[in-house]
Amino acid sequence: MNQIYRKLIFLILRATLIPYLVREVMQRHKVTIVAYHNLDPRRADIHFNVLKRAYNIISLRDYLRARDSERLFILPQKALIITFDDGSKDNYLLKPIIEKYKIPITIFLCSGIIGTNRQFWWNYDEISNINRLKAVTDNERIDILANLGFNESKEIGTREALNKNEIEELASTGLVDFQCHTVTHPCLPKCSEEKASFEIFNSKKQLESNFNCKVYAISYPNGDYSDRDVELVMLAGYECALTVDPGFNDEKTNLFKLRRFGLSDSSDVDELLVKTCGFWAFSKRFFMGQDYGYQRTGGKS
Repeated sequence: MNQIYRKLIFLILRATLIPYLVREVMQRHKVTIVAYHNLDPRRADIHFNVLKRAYNIISLRDYLRARDSERLFILPQKALIITFDDGSKDNYLLKPIIEKYKIPITIFLCSGIIGTNRQFWWNYDEISNINRLKAVTDNERIDILANLGFNESKEIGTREALNKNEIEELASTGLVDFQCHTVTHPCLPKCSEEKASFEIFNSKKQLESNFNCKVYAISYPNGDYSDRDVELVMLAGYECALTVDPGFNDEKTNLFKLRRFGLSDSSDVDELLVKTCGFWAFSKRFFMGQDYGYQRTGGKS
């Protein structure tokens, strides 16, 4: 979509006041969760400022505690949870912004990539069609990548993920919570049961033993999951799991299918508010039958 055309669409959608009405009525007694990836500090400063004024930002743990006690009413109105998937090294640059606004965030880590110089597979330059790789079985994906010259265990010159020191520094703020995003970020429903089990169980073990994380949540890579994967997550001892199914959360939402809205790391304020209220997601599904678009910067994955 042309950037000027895109900006105009979101400007018009926000000007309808529907996002405002949704926020003040539908979201007032719900919990909204949003997902970022590589938000840069300058834009984070703008986004966090806007979100803090429009919503009451809480932690994922706050929501779970309220659910455990069956007292969701103790949460502030228009509660919002901010999450980041993957654990990109650029997330560390957000530390001063997070401290400035004193807002809690949750970062979901790929335990086999953080603390290494391994590359996120979707960033490999030779990939021409990321959607094709998401559609095939995990074994086929690995074979295709291998034929392109990619080796997921190979260390490259430039680090892409957070390292241990950065994780510890972010955790020391008391505002950043680290949770699981599997070991290597495969599409879980495309994996064998053995591989899915390894990714779900081992990511938790590795984060707890190697990075001193108190793990209770997992974010499904790409937002994809099956009934089998939900069962494995429960078996592994997680308290909740996050999807990218659009919608709000309340006391009845399945804890292993928590809903999130994906946000573009490059969005302006109009797009941010239109997407955070869910208007964009539901409009696309209603009028075009499309998913709402869970996108990383650059759109590769």
